[in-house]
Amino acid sequence: MLDIKEQTLKPASKLSSGQLQSNSIARAFINEPAIIITDEPTGNLDSKNSEAIADIFKHLAREFGLTVIAVTHDTDFAGNSDKILEMED
Repeated sequence: MLDIKEQTLKPASKLSSGQLQSNSIARAFINEPAIIITDEPTGNLDSKNSEAIADIFKHLAREFGLTVIAVTHDTDFAGNSDKILEMED
């Protein structure tokens, strides 16, 4: 689902930002949590990889009933969320 199988034997220094983020999601999901809390999940990613990460979170939420709480400044990522809470100051 995360398309990282081919990357399993590579050192982290040889992975792209998107592959590293997918790896982080896999590690967070491995123990089947009810909630994943993430801070700026798309902060270092280009728009293509940001969209892929958003799609992964949507899939996890819909298929596994996972709740994802994400803190982000990425308005496109936030716009794809089911619920947005804005904080100021």
